[in-house]
Amino acid sequence: MSIARPPIEWVEHVSRGDAAAFHARQMPDELTPTVWWFEVDRPAVVLGSAQPANHLDLDACRKAGVEVVRRRSGGGAVLLEPDDVTWVDVLIPTIHHRWTNDVTTSAWWLGDVWRQTIADLGVVDTAVHKGRMVTTAWSSLVCFAGIGGGEVVATSRPDSGDGGSVSKIVGISQRRTRSGARFQCALYRRWRPEHHVRLFAAPAPLVADLRDVVTTVEATSAEIRASFIARLTSS
Repeated sequence: MSIARPPIEWVEHVSRGDAAAFHARQMPDELTPTVWWFEVDRPAVVLGSAQPANHLDLDACRKAGVEVVRRRSGGGAVLLEPDDVTWVDVLIPTIHHRWTNDVTTSAWWLGDVWRQTIADLGVVDTAVHKGRMVTTAWSSLVCFAGIGGGEVVATSRPDSGDGGSVSKIVGISQRRTRSGARFQCALYRRWRPEHHVRLFAAPAPLVADLRDVVTTVEATSAEIRASFIARLTSS
């Protein structure tokens, strides 16, 4: 006879401010299951941990009033603009039942939570990517132009290999320490590729190159938070 596992109690925080301050936030030495929601109050383009700064046209970023920030997790750049994107960090300790030492599969469970979340919000025909990393012509520059393990994609568009077309809904990157993992998640409520292309140094993508790489979730921040926490606590 199986014994039902009681729901995990998650500590939840919602804050608003600049992206640099939030990315500077340290993971606690002693982790508990935690969800950090963050809303930016000014535009910022966030580079992956190993992404060269010369991918960006820093003068164009300055003129556009876009802060340049670097995160501790990998991947390409993510443009955060107020009211366009939902950003959340999910922290778990190594003793959490969802922890795995296998980095390749470690975000799959979280992708499943997100797939259920956005289905509650009316976004269907989706899948959690559980294959090899999908790269495209622009995925080294723009995070949402490629697909990693655990990320949620629209199944109505092809997601093939190099040069193929992808349509990401939820992006996930992670940082791991001895105490646990910090999964950094983002989904767009509004996607404006014209705001992205102006920030990159040559050779930069065109608007047409990025137009279809994202499928948006047309819901409010509060609706997304409520649905996600409900699915997370029951996972």
